[in-house]
Amino acid sequence: MLDPEDRILLLHGYEPDDPATTWWFTPGGGLEGDETREEAALRELAEETGVTDVRLGPVLWQRHCSFPFDGRRWTQDEWYYLARTTQTATVPGGLTELEERSVAGLRWWTSAELSATRETVYPNRLAELLRTLLDEGPPSTPIVLAPEIV
Repeated sequence: MLDPEDRILLLHGYEPDDPATTWWFTPGGGLEGDETREEAALRELAEETGVTDVRLGPVLWQRHCSFPFDGRRWTQDEWYYLARTTQTATVPGGLTELEERSVAGLRWWTSAELSATRETVYPNRLAELLRTLLDEGPPSTPIVLAPEIV
């Protein structure tokens, strides 16, 4: 999700049993019931960020990932949509119990800040992907990212 200044919104997560292990990641989550991916994306944005004034654009990137978290292995197929908003105030209001135990906050990042950070960010190439998006616009078809298996 990008704001009018082309900053990207990321959540700051951590392992519930090890708060010193942290990373930044894009808002999102799984499908519920028979909702579409687009409906899920908008719902997750509202729940995790409080942002509801969103224009959802095309799918930019797709990836498969698998990682250990909170004592189990998670396997996900992720679809990254371009989302634009003018609403920069954030108030997470619909976090799950697990998110309550593993999300420290969120912040807007400029492309330069994201490129310069030494912190862990997922997906791994997000700084490069964002810079390309801002320079060239959305791809004509979604870019399939290399799987991330941790």
